[in-house]
Amino acid sequence: MDIISWINNSAFGAVSSVASPLLTTIMSYWAESFYVVLIVILAYFYLKKDKNFFPFGIALVVLLLIGETLKDIVREPRPCARGDLAWVSQVACESSYSFPSNHATVLGGLWIFMKNYKYVRAGYIIWLVVVLFGRVYLGQHYFTDVIAGTAISIAGCYIMYKYENAINRIVGKVLARVLGKSFSGKLPGV
Repeated sequence: MDIISWINNSAFGAVSSVASPLLTTIMSYWAESFYVVLIVILAYFYLKKDKNFFPFGIALVVLLLIGETLKDIVREPRPCARGDLAWVSQVACESSYSFPSNHATVLGGLWIFMKNYKYVRAGYIIWLVVVLFGRVYLGQHYFTDVIAGTAISIAGCYIMYKYENAINRIVGKVLARVLGKSFSGKLPGV
């Protein structure tokens, strides 16, 4: 057995040791909570007039596209779709591919944008760890899918964060052109 298989099988063994119907229900709902959490964070940035509003939103879209593109290239079946790993599935198997975890690819590095909000950032990281644990626990992803997705996300978010001023200038110019010059400056970072 190679090291990657050993890591993934060990992770499945660890999470299956705590499996219960209640935890399965909680993890299923927790995995879907990301829609609400991301909307709340975007609204929070908007209300705070935070300059990370646009880079954060653009990072979401770019990272989702990267994750989906990698899934189509790699085409790794989900662990729950493999006969030899059917025991890991706690819920119905999702139909898309496994590598990388889109939850991890999109969400894993967004905490970088929350630098100015230490309690929001801490809460987000705790929520994120539970979401990512849930992806392995539910048998939807290998542990290595989650690690790779998180690494991609951190790298992508770091780049977006580093160039936040350039992103805001570009978005400001586009908004001014599309919505009229009087609109410029009324949104965060513009």
